[in-house]
Amino acid sequence: MDIDIRPATERDIGVIAANNAALALETEHRRLAPELVRAGVAAALADPEKGRYFVADRAGDVVGQIMHTYEWSDWRNGCFWWIQSVYVLQSARGQGVFRRLYEHVRTLARAQPEVCGLRLYVERENSRAQQTYRQCGLVDSGYLVMEEDFSGLVARTRS
Repeated sequence: MDIDIRPATERDIGVIAANNAALALETEHRRLAPELVRAGVAAALADPEKGRYFVADRAGDVVGQIMHTYEWSDWRNGCFWWIQSVYVLQSARGQGVFRRLYEHVRTLARAQPEVCGLRLYVERENSRAQQTYRQCGLVDSGYLVMEEDFSGLVARTRS
């Protein structure tokens, strides 16, 4: 069955928010507050400066999603697009959905001279995702992502 990649719209807020919650639980063992995630997705869709979502649509059903955000690099005098909120439904995994989403974003990025590259972060234990990303041409950048979360809103369920 064909997969169409399209920009997400307001009608996709519910499914994207549900997928983000499933992603957080599956990969990071974090339970997200549904109303908070829904508001975050809605905010991004209302303001493309925050990020842009794209969905993989199969016969009217969203089977995958990807978002990119922006990071200015003074070292390169260009902008990295950070890939985030990647999720493919369990039933659609192994069918090239992520590759189609990634290639769509990559094509858009390559068409804009100010974009100097793509980046994403992945959980260390998520070897399946890492393998998929490598097959798409992504490599380990050598950086370790660290954070200080001021929100206090995302609880980790594992130690």
